[in-house]
Order: sequence, then structure tokens, then C-alpha cells
Amino acid sequence: MIEWPKNNDAIGAVNRGVPAESGLCTSCHADCKGRCEAWLSSLKGRKLLYPRDFGNITAGSANTTHLGVNYNSLRIQGYNYGAKGLPQGLSTSADDCIFPNVSVATQFGGAVKTTASVPIMTGALGSTAIARKYWDGFAVGAALVGIPIVVGENVVGIDPDAIIHEGSPANRIEKAPELDRRIETYLRYFDGNGAIIVQLNVEDTRNGVAEYVIDKYGDKVIIELKWGQGAKDIGGEIQVDDIDYARFLKARGYLVDPDPTDPAVQEAYRNGGLKSFARHSRLGYTNLGTADDVREDFMSSVDHLRGLGYQRISLKTGSYGMEALAMAIKFASQARLDLLTVDGSGGGTGMSPWNMMETWGVPSLLLHAKTHEYASLLAAQGEDVVDLAFGGGLAREDHVFKALALGAPFTKLVCMGRAVMIPGFLGTNIEGVLHPERKAAIHGSWDGLPPAVKDVGTKAEEIFAGYFDVQAKVGAEEMKNIPYGAIAMWTFTDKLAAGLQQLMAGARAFSIDKISRDDIFAANRETEREAKVPFITDVMDEAARAILTS
Repeated sequence: MIEWPKNNDAIGAVNRGVPAESGLCTSCHADCKGRCEAWLSSLKGRKLLYPRDFGNITAGSANTTHLGVNYNSLRIQGYNYGAKGLPQGLSTSADDCIFPNVSVATQFGGAVKTTASVPIMTGALGSTAIARKYWDGFAVGAALVGIPIVVGENVVGIDPDAIIHEGSPANRIEKAPELDRRIETYLRYFDGNGAIIVQLNVEDTRNGVAEYVIDKYGDKVIIELKWGQGAKDIGGEIQVDDIDYARFLKARGYLVDPDPTDPAVQEAYRNGGLKSFARHSRLGYTNLGTADDVREDFMSSVDHLRGLGYQRISLKTGSYGMEALAMAIKFASQARLDLLTVDGSGGGTGMSPWNMMETWGVPSLLLHAKTHEYASLLAAQGEDVVDLAFGGGLAREDHVFKALALGAPFTKLVCMGRAVMIPGFLGTNIEGVLHPERKAAIHGSWDGLPPAVKDVGTKAEEIFAGYFDVQAKVGAEEMKNIPYGAIAMWTFTDKLAAGLQQLMAGARAFSIDKISRDDIFAANRETEREAKVPFITDVMDEAARAILTS
């Protein structure tokens, strides 16, 4: 088993718990007082791209990227001449070929193009309490940055204030205040870059979420069909500790385990032997037996959504295996969907059974490598391939570059779950300390600023490197309405964007569409074999020999 380092002395990052491949702790607490790389990036921004204590240190690479088969066993190519993809009006002079001139903007979609300022999107933030509590920071931050955010499954179904009637999906939902809050929070600061995506699972489809959204928001929303995710191969779960709410969820049609209407369960709850319940969603396609059945049902669902008026439709699939992956790529391409998100094992934002998350499915690098292989096969047959997003344990700017390169030219976005949630937590906790009158309402967790924050500053203007960039965008008057979680997300994303610009400049790719699979290589032979990415010293070896023998 690979053991990732718990600390990075060069930049001053330390993991509280056991680090995952992403560099995040396997268990990321909303009240954490620091200081992993994502946490520090949410305060210091692009300064964290460089070693600390400049002028007093020298720093060298720990060089642990050669271990195992994973995203960290890919390395990024650099070139010593050339420049491609320069923005219009710039020349190939050294004065113009500088990393700030690299464009990290991207777009995806079929008939209707959706743009994003940075090639990342959030994972699905659905019915978990943590998504609800910190939504303002997530959504406002994503809107200000200009990236897509995904409202995950079951948001309407678990909302006790939602009014859902019996009958057909077209008129089931009378009121959905939590879903409205999430959409409208994002749209309040949406400036044309990014998108709000609303996900559908079995219960959402039955409840008429698609019909409600299109009637109220029209083409402002992308609707997403959900096949699965990388964290688990069953439906979404949440944990609840109130038996009355558990009974409410069961009455709404959910599977609740254990059954809160069972007298023995009620007795155990009253006596303290049982303290919580798990609410589960249903599996899809259980009545189908072949890939052809799935295709027919899927196409029917897409036709239904188009008939409702949706111009943009996406699909999220998990790390099931090769047949399901091929179906997702083929069917999404044939249906002319706007985006297919392929989520590998290793990710996760909500409540997944732990050992299931640890042991099921296809790890991200292997799944994404196969995605490229299958997409290329489809393209070689003359078919248009759906635009792709890769997700599953990705958190840093090098991960973004590697994922875009591995899936090039099909991959347009990198999906980040936990990484982009960290600034939301952190900013909220800081806001709760600096403005104690807001603490309860915004779910702040701290009573005072921890030393890791005080090292940076004691006022918002000092703490967040991106504070005045956000103020320049929204204006000084509006700044008082911006959640600190959103400022932290801006700061974190600015670090990702600047780091990505630097990596792209080194690869002489000055726009996202110029990143290719030639820009990465494998750090070990196993990764070369499994990911179909050439080994370091084999890349351009023939060109090197030609120079030497000419």
C-alpha cells in the first residue's frame, strides 16, 4: 500500500489525518483548523505555488510521484522551444509568451456552448447536511469564479418544507424552497461563465424535479441524468439522528435503515441503543437486462427532457466497469449530450459506506485512460464524441493538467468534489469568528482564529489573498454580502488557475485545447502499461537519437 506523505515542508502544508492520493485527508472535517495544501491555498492563494521562507531556504523535490498506478505516477512534459495556442494579437516573442498570457478558459456542449473561466467544476453537492449548510460559500464562490456547480440528488425529496403532491411528475412539486435557494444563490452572481447543473436520480424523476426546474428556470439550468458516482455503487445516502425526520423520509418514499416505523427500532431509539438512521436512494435500471434495454430507456429519458424544453443535458456515471463506461460514452454521444462526467473510484463528498468506497470500482487513472481509449475508438469511426469531465480524487493544478492531457482532446473539465468544499468550510469558520453575530446562521465552527490563520492575518482583508480581487469584481458596497467561504473559494481557485497557467506555459500550450497526451508521460512501467502513456525516457527518444546521429 502506498503511504502518501503527511506533510510538505517546502510549502508548509500538513495533513491532520491520513492523506489520500489527492493530497487531502481521507476524512476532511468542516471544523478543521488546518493546514493541508487546499486549506492553505484558500487563504494564501497563488503564493502557495512556491516554497515558503524565500531568501532563507533552498528547496528540492521529494520526488514520490513514481509510486504505483495513479495520477501522481504521471509526470508533465516540458519543452525548450515553440509556442502554440497563443491568444489572438500576441506574437511568439518572449515578451508575449509568458504564463499570465495562458488562457485557462474552456467550453463544453453541443448546440449550445457553455463557457467556464477555469476548467474545473464542482462535484455533486446534494442532500448531505454539509452541502446544505455551506451552500452559500460554494455557490457564490463558483459563480464569482465562473465555474459550473452541481446540485446533487434528493434535494427536493428530503426538504421538509417542500410540497409534493400525488400524481404525474408534471405537477407533483408545488414548492421546493431548498432547491430554489440553491439555484437562486448561484444565479445571483452568475455572469455568463459557468453553469448551475441539477441532478436527477430515481426519486427526483418520480417527484418531477425536471418538470419543476424547467417551468421555473427555463434554459438557465443544465439537467443531469445520474448513473452513479465513484464513491459507491448504490444510491446516495444521508444519516439522520431524529426518528421523526426518519419517519418523514420513509413516508416520502425513501428506504430508511433501520425502519423507523418498526416498534423494536423505536424502542431501541428511545433507550439510546440506536442513535441514527441511514436514508438510501434506489438503484436505477433494475428492470433492464441488456445494454440495448439501457440504451432504449436512456434515449427515452433524454427525449423526454428535450420535450420539456431542456437545451442542455449532461450525464454523470461512476466507476462500474468497461461495459458501463462504453455505454455511457456511446449513448451520451448518440444522444448529443453536452457533457459526460466520468467519476473514478477514489473520490466522494458525502456519506458512502467506507469499505465500499475503499474496495469497489475502477480507480480514477485506469478508468480515465480507458475513457480516452473508447472515445478515440468512437471518433475513429467518424462519430462525434460527447465532451468529457474527469473526476475522482483530484485536487491540485497538476491533477487538472494531467486529467485534461490524459483525456485530450475530449476532456474539457475536471470535476473536484472535496477540494473545492474546503474553502467553503474554512471561509465560513473565519467569518463566524470575525462576525460572531452571524456564527450560528452560517454554521461557523470556531470560537477563535487558530494559529495557522493568525499566521496569515487577523482581518479578512489580510487573511484572504483574493479579497480585493473579489471586491474589484462585485464592488465595495456588494462586498459586505459576499460569504467568506466564497472569497476563500476564489483564492483557492486563483492558485489552481495560476499553477495551471505555469504548467501549460512550460508545455508551450497557451490554451486549453492545445493540451495533448504528448504532454504527459508515465513515471513507471506499470503506469505505462495500464494507462497507455509512454514511459519518461521513451518519449521523443527517437528524435533525440536523430539529433545525435545526424
